[in-house]
Amino acid sequence: MRELSPPLGTLRDRVQLQKREMSVAPDGGHETLFLPIASVWARVRARSARFSREGDGRTATSTHAVTMRFRKDLKPGDRIVYCGRALEIVEAEDINGRRAYLACLCIETAMVG
Repeated sequence: MRELSPPLGTLRDRVQLQKREMSVAPDGGHETLFLPIASVWARVRARSARFSREGDGRTATSTHAVTMRFRKDLKPGDRIVYCGRALEIVEAEDINGRRAYLACLCIETAMVG
């Protein structure tokens, strides 16, 4: 997912960053919690979408490319919330190796029927 540095002024979307934490549930299992880290400016672009079958229903899966200023605290499994939609980070990489910008490949899955 190699990208060039974004042009100036293109980080116009406000997103919330959430870190995934696993905790022990009172009944002995585990539960996943997403804790807010920060709200930052980013550029969110839709890349692809598809329908598939999962269990008894159909799911819609779409991928997004999210570019923001570099952060060390995001990794695959964390989440970006954009316009109320939860985008799970699949891949996060430093765009040009200078720790200026971070490019994230995200996936959004929803049950549609």
